[in-house]
Parts: sequence; structure tokens; C-alpha cells
Amino acid sequence: MFDPTNVIDSPPTDTEPGETPLNLILVVRADPIICGHSTEARNLAEAAIERGFNSAHIVSYPIKTLLESDLPLKALDTISEYSEGIHVHRPEPIGDYKVLDGRLGYAISGKLVDLLHSLPGKTILMDLYLVPHGQMVMNAVESFRGLVKDANVVTIGEAVGSDITNVVTNALASGQVGAAQMVLSNYLQHDLPVAVSEFTKDMIVDAGAMVDAELGTDFATRLKEQVEISFPSIDTSAYTEIENDQEKIDQVLESRELTKDGYVMFLSRIAPAKGVDDLITAYKTSELYGVKKLVICGNGPMKDEIKAMSAEDKNIRVLDDVSDEEKGIIMHGSFAYCLPSKPRPEFIETFGIAVAEKMLAGGLGPVITTRTGGIPEASGGHCLEHEAGNVDELRECLNRAWFMTEEERRELSDRAREFALNFDRTAILDNLVARSEAVC
Repeated sequence: MFDPTNVIDSPPTDTEPGETPLNLILVVRADPIICGHSTEARNLAEAAIERGFNSAHIVSYPIKTLLESDLPLKALDTISEYSEGIHVHRPEPIGDYKVLDGRLGYAISGKLVDLLHSLPGKTILMDLYLVPHGQMVMNAVESFRGLVKDANVVTIGEAVGSDITNVVTNALASGQVGAAQMVLSNYLQHDLPVAVSEFTKDMIVDAGAMVDAELGTDFATRLKEQVEISFPSIDTSAYTEIENDQEKIDQVLESRELTKDGYVMFLSRIAPAKGVDDLITAYKTSELYGVKKLVICGNGPMKDEIKAMSAEDKNIRVLDDVSDEEKGIIMHGSFAYCLPSKPRPEFIETFGIAVAEKMLAGGLGPVITTRTGGIPEASGGHCLEHEAGNVDELRECLNRAWFMTEEERRELSDRAREFALNFDRTAILDNLVARSEAVC
């Protein structure tokens, strides 16, 4: 199981004679945080080790800091261990009470500098979720490049959209335009700025145009020209191989008192933008109510509210302790998987990793979702779609799934899996490596 104390300070330096070692460092809100970037970082690190990188490092936050935050967290005993060769660093804050802010930023930047000095060969340094990780990365790299001749490091900044637009929108609304300029400048300082979807890039370009209107800058043009797309990476084989172990499927479902094809499933962060309340309302008035259970998996700010909504209904269950290993199996066994995401001021779905994961997990259950944000780029349209926030249309999708023949469900499932294979973690990493070599 996951060991939160897995902190390695002396990375290995072994490599074949004459071969230039290649290292990967990822700065991210990692496990146990429930976040798509956490999953993506693990997948990129695992792919790097499989590909033969000299080492892979994840630099994140102390467990104590995470426990004190309001971020939704997985139970530590539900998280799988990282593979050998992946080193997780959780530097403690630097400074005492006289330093009012930035103590974790100094700690993480300092750890990055230490790693860069110690790693042989070339290092790809990537931050996922730009704010505040982009500043941590560029502070470290500027310091390192200022002291080391021929510093062999390339930076990749991955933006999800809300990380940039949140700062830009709030900065402009409060008249603090300088903060908006800083976040966009920091993004473009990376050797390779990437976005997780075309939708995300469009959001960021629009944010640049808002700053341009205030300052007379040319951020929108530069963002449009320089930002490339890099979809989130997924361990596709972990999902496609599920169907090959029927004994394991039966074991997991039985342990959760579930039967294959006997439940509708939601799995994501339990938050207003995910539409869980809409799903409960639609389900209760659908053909599935009383015939198929509704299983809500996840954690988040709405968990208690959702539990209260379903407390007296034996047809609805809320599971907040689903492990990484169980997730794909429960997806595979579901009658349908629903992510009725809808745009909210605080969040818009910029890709939809869970949608792609369910598509890879197979089974006969179709994905039911919306065209919010970047979800169509994750689903490829191989799903049942309804208008975001429209409970009547969501109910119609649930009913449509009920009346589909087994052949129709299988055909949709097969097409969905074939499309989702595009997000294989090795292919995504290889693409990032090739692009990083092209820019440096």
C-alpha cells in the first residue's frame, strides 16, 4: 500500500556507459489528493520508469499540510504503491512564523534545485496545475541555470485552465492586473507550455485577451502560437486487462455487495459542478429506480449533503473509500457510468479523465455525460449525452440505457474503448519527450 513517508533524498545515478541519462521531475498536488493531476503524475512517472528513464521524481506537499487543508483526500490505505525507481519528495516548509507566506514554495523550489544538482544527464521538469507550481519551477530553474554552465534541463508547464483563469479573473475584478500579467508570463516562460485540451487552450487564450485589453499586451497571440495540447495520460492496460480476471471482478463486487450490471455508477469529486444532485433526482424518476442501484463513489465538499439526500433510500449508496485497484473493476461492472458535469463559476470540466477511464474499463455499461468543457475530447462522442444541468434529459439518457439491446451496448462500449486508447501514458510521455527535444 501507499507509504506517505516515501521520501528519497539520494536519487540513483546508475546508467549505461556512453548513454545520456534522462530524468523526469514532476511538481504536482499528488496522492492522496483526489485530483486528475495526481493520477496523471503517477502515470507519467510510471511510464518514465517503463521507458527506461534513469529516475522519476514527484515533488509534492507534506501529508500534514494536506490533512489540514480542505482538499478532498483518499484514505491512505486505498492508494497503491509507486513502482521502484519513482521517488516521492515532500519537503517541509522553510522558515518560521516570521515568514507569513511562501514557506512551502521555498521548500519545493529548494528541493528542485537540489535534485537538479544531483541528477546526471538531462532532466525534464514538469509542473502540473500551473498555479502555484509554475512559479516554484521557474524560480528553481532560473537559480540553477544561473549557476550551472550548460544546464541540461527543459521545463514543461501543464495548465488545466482554472489554474490560470481563476487568477486572471479575480485579478482583473479586483484591479490587481499585475497578478494576471504574472501568471501568464510565468506560463510562457516554460520551454514548453501545454494545455490538457483544446477547450482549455481556448480558455487560456481568452484570459490572455482580457489582460491584453487592460495592458495593451499581446498575450493572446503568444498563447495561441506557443501553447500545445497534451491530453492527460492514463495507464490504459490497467483498465483493458480488468476483464481478463473474472475471479477478481467477482471478488471486488461481492465485497461491495454489488452485482455485475446491477448498478449505475458515479465516480468523481463530489462537488456541485459534477452534477451528483442532478443524477440522484433523475435516477429516482427513471426506469432504473428500484431495479438498478445508484452507487456514488468519491469524496468532496458535497459528500455530506449527498449522503443526506440519499440517507433514507436503500437504492442509493455513497462510497468514500474506493481504492485505486477497485475503481476500474467497479467501472467495468456498472450498468452505466454517469458524470453529469455542468459549468459553474468555480469549476468547468476541462477534460474528463474518469470518462476515459470508464471507456477503457469496458463492460457493457455506456458512459452518460454532457458536452461541458473538454469532456467531448475525452469521450469522442462515444457516449450518451445530455444538456448540462438538464435533469429531464439526464433521465432520458438513463432510460435510453435501460432500453438498449446488449448488442447496442457492446458496440458502443467497443468504440469507446478504441477511442480512449489514444490517451495511453507511454504515448503521451513519448510525445512530451519529443516536443521537449524540439524546443531545446
